[in-house]
Amino acid sequence: MSSRRLITPSERSKLDPFVIATGDASPRDQRDLMERPFFSLAKVKRTRPILYQAGDVRVEVYAVPEHGMATIWDADVLIWAASQIVEAENLGLKTSRFLRFTPYQLLIAVGRQTGARDYKLLKGALSRLQATVIRTSIRQGEHWRRHQFSWINEWEECARRDGRVEGMEFVLPDWFYRGVIDRSLVLSIDPAYFSLTGGIERWLYRVARKHAGRQPRGWLFEVAHLHEKSGSLAKPTDFAFDLRRIAARQPLPGYRLSIERRERRELLRILPGKSFTASVDGAVNHLGTSGVRAIGTSGVTVSGFRECEPQLTLWREKAISRPNLESNLESNFCSGGVPPADNAASADELRTKHASQQFLPRPGHKAGGKQ
Repeated sequence: MSSRRLITPSERSKLDPFVIATGDASPRDQRDLMERPFFSLAKVKRTRPILYQAGDVRVEVYAVPEHGMATIWDADVLIWAASQIVEAENLGLKTSRFLRFTPYQLLIAVGRQTGARDYKLLKGALSRLQATVIRTSIRQGEHWRRHQFSWINEWEECARRDGRVEGMEFVLPDWFYRGVIDRSLVLSIDPAYFSLTGGIERWLYRVARKHAGRQPRGWLFEVAHLHEKSGSLAKPTDFAFDLRRIAARQPLPGYRLSIERRERRELLRILPGKSFTASVDGAVNHLGTSGVRAIGTSGVTVSGFRECEPQLTLWREKAISRPNLESNLESNFCSGGVPPADNAASADELRTKHASQQFLPRPGHKAGGKQ
């Protein structure tokens, strides 16, 4: 009896393709990815896993030596995909986890160049996104379960004989897709985010957008707690030094940072401010320094000093409509048991609001999304 090889059909054969035919889409990010350590913050290859636990929430990220762990720059692909899905749903179009697009569309949208090197880097990003394995208990209901997936299930490129890439396809995991079509789990972000070149800067902006939102008093974090949330391989002292340097330069669009000290604790305050996004004819505003005494380098592999230059943005600037207090119930308090008074006041206000609106329909929320 001859043996027969079992061929698993492609997941794409079971899904209707979502063809990206729209132009610009306001960038949007998935909340769960913004506050937990899902990506490497370094530009060098990382193979050491990320193991993070906060209460009942656990995140494990594993990489293979061949490709390394997906980086926070690779996450631009997921931000772009989320933006296109939300934009299409706003227009009443049908979407799916199977995206079909041109590399040019993606690269332009996330502020990249479109040369041969950039296409090669994009394919490297897709390979890392597919090779990285995530295990998490986030959004698994009242009974604890662990969901395992990769950021991209499969991907494929369509190229000419001369090697020129004409189109690409990839399939997103169901965990990510469900977190995008549920509008309560998506936040808009400033297009200037894509111009941030430092890994910690990019991660810190997403934390700021997720937790501080537009709250007048912002949000206060203990630096040691931020180090744990980041998943960074840097030493705590080096990480703290990098935060001081970032606070001195004020590179985050729409937010101001300052270092505070209470007894022996070092804290980072994040306050909403005037957006840094400007038209091509306008200069980017500087908000000044935070009062940090010294500025230097920590010895960690991160980006150095950069000059802020005018930027061409693809989307009109939009003010953040309301504070995202409902997202600040879980792992954003300073470590040490008792949250700071600033954060506690917002949390108390939120719990009252949350209780009164628990069974009310959310205005503008699309029916059928999971809560």
